[in-house]
Amino acid sequence: MHIGELADATGLSLRTIRHYDEIGLLPATTRTEGGFRVYTDSDLQRLIVIRSMKPLGFTLEEMAELLEVVDTLADGAAHPRERELLESYIRRANEKRDKLALNLERADDFIASLENK
Repeated sequence: MHIGELADATGLSLRTIRHYDEIGLLPATTRTEGGFRVYTDSDLQRLIVIRSMKPLGFTLEEMAELLEVVDTLADGAAHPRERELLESYIRRANEKRDKLALNLERADDFIASLENK
């Protein structure tokens, strides 16, 4: 798929996708003879992981590290260090999600208090 289709599928802007490409988070799998980026379903899944990490406050460096861990684990071999890193990311993602949920609950309470005035 071309970058526009990838943007439509993920809700991300072309600029954001190009930025992720430039910094190595999401390099295009291939390019056409004219130099246009071409992405695969695997690239789409990778971008969904990146998009999911963003609202949790993970840095670009952390995103790159997690993607490397996921890629390494995908080969099926035993990788104790990568498994440990993955567990760490899962734990941190849960903590960040819990904090977001608490903030959302507080926002809901605030809105309700305003509506009751």
